[in-house]
Amino acid sequence: MEETRKVAVAALQFACSDSISDNVATAERLVRAAHKKGANIILIQELFEGYYFCQAQRADFFQRAKPYKGHPTILRMQKLAKELGVVIPVSFFEEANNVHYNSVAIIDADGVDLGLYRKSHIPDGPGMLNQNYLLLDYLNSILVSVNEQVLLLFRFSQLNLPKLGLVTICWDQWFPEAARAMALQGAEILLYPTAIGSEPQDEGLDSREHWKRVMQGHAGANLVPLVASNRVGKEIIETEHGESVITFYGNSFIAGPTGEIVALANDRDEDVLIAEFDLEIIKTRRYSWGIFRDRRPDLYKVLLTLDGSEPSL
Repeated sequence: MEETRKVAVAALQFACSDSISDNVATAERLVRAAHKKGANIILIQELFEGYYFCQAQRADFFQRAKPYKGHPTILRMQKLAKELGVVIPVSFFEEANNVHYNSVAIIDADGVDLGLYRKSHIPDGPGMLNQNYLLLDYLNSILVSVNEQVLLLFRFSQLNLPKLGLVTICWDQWFPEAARAMALQGAEILLYPTAIGSEPQDEGLDSREHWKRVMQGHAGANLVPLVASNRVGKEIIETEHGESVITFYGNSFIAGPTGEIVALANDRDEDVLIAEFDLEIIKTRRYSWGIFRDRRPDLYKVLLTLDGSEPSL
């Protein structure tokens, strides 16, 4: 009898207010809806507790950060995960002594906190002033192993699905090196909580199709399913130079292992997307396709440099 390892993944999409209690309640309501549809792993969008504050530089926004341990939203999602028997990555703004991170805590289906991922690629530009708030954390990145344990390669024990998934955050999703590194470490599903929409400096720039195609490429190039969860709605932040406005374009989606979109939300409505995959069948296809067998790491040394020059030995 052929072995099967079926898993149902969900991507949530909703508009955020600037009320933590309202947003967390919405997230819980949609997690419950996804569970009723059969989801085992449920991805909530990036920094869902409030407005996407990174579009403006304001000192008072640091007050939105909370320490990882004892974080009230993480504790609430631990209780919810245990009740429903589902895995929930929880995105939050982390205060760690005198520095701050854009982080995700991974909650297993028994409510246990499996560990923390901190955003590794930090953008900076109009509407994305992340570097004013966030510290780049090389030591907790997807590319580093510590004590022979691959960081962030979460083995969801309660689902009996080893090496199931890896989570990175928003700007991380544009880097094929990161997706390939995750797949090389055994990730079988890629998860991307996101906050992306219009560009305050250019109203005519719409990146939604580019955004989807890049991640579809990650799925297809590595033969793994991929889940992307984005927010919708218009958010206005007051800055010293006036209002900064982003209209988030949703388009949350789930892609299959050849990059095909199997579930897609629109650009305005709350939604719960569901897709089921048999990871054993996908693994067999990935092995037979030969994309990892035929790799030539000896030819890729320039990937270890910023400018493409031959690295020194």
